[in-house]
Amino acid sequence: MKSSHTIAALMLAATAVLSGCASTSSEPYNYGAYNNPSSTSMGYGIIDSIQVTHSSGQTSGAGAAIGGLVGALAGNQIGSGSGRTAATVAGAVGGAVVGNRVEANRNTGGQDMYQINIRLDNGEYRSIVQDSVYDLRVGNRVRVVDGRVYRY
Repeated sequence: MKSSHTIAALMLAATAVLSGCASTSSEPYNYGAYNNPSSTSMGYGIIDSIQVTHSSGQTSGAGAAIGGLVGALAGNQIGSGSGRTAATVAGAVGGAVVGNRVEANRNTGGQDMYQINIRLDNGEYRSIVQDSVYDLRVGNRVRVVDGRVYRY
């Protein structure tokens, strides 16, 4: 009975700690003010450069929580007494780390993104990050609409 209370307390503590690490951003990627659709509503210009960037997956914390739970249950099957408690804690921590990594890789798979640097007709420079460049090339005349770049 005591070990089930210990497991429940450990799982509750792990969930509380891991939920503090969860991202509350509603956007899949956060590239700062340069990719803010409200600041890039409309404009025309020429592409100066295109660079490939690598995005890392963001997590909600669910993968870590589920991984921690599975790890704690697996660790609880090992040993007895204080050894079982240590194995449960180690399993919960290891499972949380693995679960978080799996969720991050599954969300975007480390997707390639493209940073497109544009010299607008009014002289401003703007950087837009998007998931593909389609037929865009350096030197193309483009229009920027709601944070996306299109050939003009």
